Amino acid sequence: MALPDHLRDAGFESFDPRFSRLFAPHIHVERLWTGARWCEGPAWFAAGRYLVWSDIPNNRMMRWDETDGSVSVFRQPSNNSNGNTVDRQGRLVTCEHLARRVTRTEHDGSITVLADRFDGKRLNSPNDVVVRADGSIWFSDPTYGILTDYEGDLSAPELSGSHVYRLDPADGSLSQVTRDFVQPNGLAFSPDENLLYISDTGASHLAGGPAHIRRFNVLEDGTLSGGEVFATCTAGLFDGFRVDREGRIWASAADGVHCYDPDGTLIGRIRIPEIVANVSFAGAKRNRLMICGTTSLYAVYLFTSGVTIG
Repeated sequence: MALPDHLRDAGFESFDPRFSRLFAPHIHVERLWTGARWCEGPAWFAAGRYLVWSDIPNNRMMRWDETDGSVSVFRQPSNNSNGNTVDRQGRLVTCEHLARRVTRTEHDGSITVLADRFDGKRLNSPNDVVVRADGSIWFSDPTYGILTDYEGDLSAPELSGSHVYRLDPADGSLSQVTRDFVQPNGLAFSPDENLLYISDTGASHLAGGPAHIRRFNVLEDGTLSGGEVFATCTAGLFDGFRVDREGRIWASAADGVHCYDPDGTLIGRIRIPEIVANVSFAGAKRNRLMICGTTSLYAVYLFTSGVTIG
C-alpha cells in the first residue's frame, strides 16, 4: 500500500552504517494526530500508557492514549506550557511560558510551583526541563515566551541574560549553572548522567548566532565544566532532543530528527514533512520515538530505546 501523501517524503536517511542498524527497511513513520499550531514538550507516562505534549500558541496540553489511539485535551488553559518531563515519582514537570515558571503536577492533580524567580527576579520563560536521578531538576530559561504575545505575554526580561538553572532536591534552592548562552533550549543527560547536553538556538533572533548543542561535564557539586560544541545544526535549529541507551542524541531540526553518535558524527536522520520541535521515547520498551512536528504528532519504531522515562 502506498504511503499517504503527507508522508511520502518521510522516512530514514542513513549517512553511516551505524544508523542503518537502528531500523528495518519496512519500518515507516506514522502520523498519529494533527491539528496543532506548535507542538512541543512530549513526555511519556509509562504507567498510564499515554503521552502528554504542549500546543503552545493554543494554550493547551494534549494527551495521546496508546491503548486506543485517541487524542484529547489534557489541560486548557496551560499557561502556554512548553517543555515537559516526568520525575522519578511519575509526576509531570512542566515549563510554563505565560506564568514564567516551572511546576509539578501532583498525583492528585494539584499544581506545585517549583521555580518562578531567581535572585528575586522573575524568570524569562522556562523552556525545557529534565530530572536527574538524584532528584535535581534542570531547566533552560530563554526569552521566547516574552518576545511576543504568540507563545506567552510580551514582557521585558527582569534577569540579565538567558541561562540554565538547577533546582536542588534537598532544599529547593535554585542555582544558575551556565553563563554564556544566547538562547538555551533543549537539554538531556548522557546515560550515566556524567554529561549534560544543552542546545543554543540563539540564531533564531541573532544573525550569525549559535545553532548548536554543547556538551558539559556534570560535577559532584551540581556545577558544570567544559561546554565545547558537540554538534552544529545543518537544517534550522536544534530545539528539543533525547538520548538513547547507547548515548546517541536524537535532535529536532527543520527537516526532521537528526541522530548523532556519541562521538559527534551525524549518522542519519528521520525525515519529517514539517519542522520538528522535540521528541520523546515511548512505549513499554521505550523504543518508539514520538516526534512533535509543527502541527502534528508522529511516531516511529527504532532498534534502540530511550535512556530515561519522560
